[in-house]
Amino acid sequence: MKLGFVSAILPELSVEEVIEFAAETDYECVELMCWPVSKAERRYAGVTHVDAADLDVARGGQWMRRAEQLGVEISGLGYYPNPLAPDPDESARCVGHLRKVIAAAAALRIPRVHSFVGRDWTRSIEDNWPRFLETWRPLVAEAEQARVRIGIENCPMRFSGDEWPGGKNLAVSPAIWRRMFTDIPSPWFGLNYDPSHFVWQRMDYLKPLREFTSRLFHIHAKDVRIDPHRLDDVGILAHPLEYHVPKLPGLGDIDWGRFFSVLADVGYRGPVCVEVEDRSFEENLAARKASLVQSARYLRNFLTRR
Repeated sequence: MKLGFVSAILPELSVEEVIEFAAETDYECVELMCWPVSKAERRYAGVTHVDAADLDVARGGQWMRRAEQLGVEISGLGYYPNPLAPDPDESARCVGHLRKVIAAAAALRIPRVHSFVGRDWTRSIEDNWPRFLETWRPLVAEAEQARVRIGIENCPMRFSGDEWPGGKNLAVSPAIWRRMFTDIPSPWFGLNYDPSHFVWQRMDYLKPLREFTSRLFHIHAKDVRIDPHRLDDVGILAHPLEYHVPKLPGLGDIDWGRFFSVLADVGYRGPVCVEVEDRSFEENLAARKASLVQSARYLRNFLTRR
């Protein structure tokens, strides 16, 4: 396995500076964010380390060679919008940019693209399914032709009022994944798995590692703390942020020793990228860099270097 981080937490840095920071802090890979150049619509979105809409392949080749010199792999390109948004214009923009991200990954020989499948949060899973197939069958076919794997993150995206009741991502549970991979069986379509989202949904975060081993393309290392006194007060039907908080690895409820033990048992040898969403470490750039240093130091207890 290769330890990395998600570049969204370092928006001030250029792609070259992100790669150099990774090398300086003993990270082996980085997932680079590829949002369209615009104002962010939510926290951790809108970061553009690779501009897929205006890709300079020559310059990209330069920083890819620099990454190789420093021993840092680009684990994938990340873009996490809502391709199934009920607004047709928003959906078209998301799908169009996702295609550009896939093309950018192919041009730079980056093996993975990570995203959400999306959802119309006002409609049921069943009612969303025809649009999911209509949208994602051609996207996956395009990625397969480009030899780029698509890893879908399992975040429900139902944290705020404008995401309720259904959330903005369908791919949130094993039951849905089974159906998803049955209807789109391409081996180029899989998961960017984040165990923290199973914790606050009160689900076993180890079982998917065994059942969906062949679909584990990429791992996000983010922890989460459930606050029982708050949960007792508001109940599971409240907005999840009312009773849980994202934390750095080792500061929440995930047993990372068991997690990496099972990952090793099932033969996973891919990237594991720290995703920082811990507000306690967001005061400034120095604090966010320190959060990545602390996360690497902790997770190295469970990972051997290549």
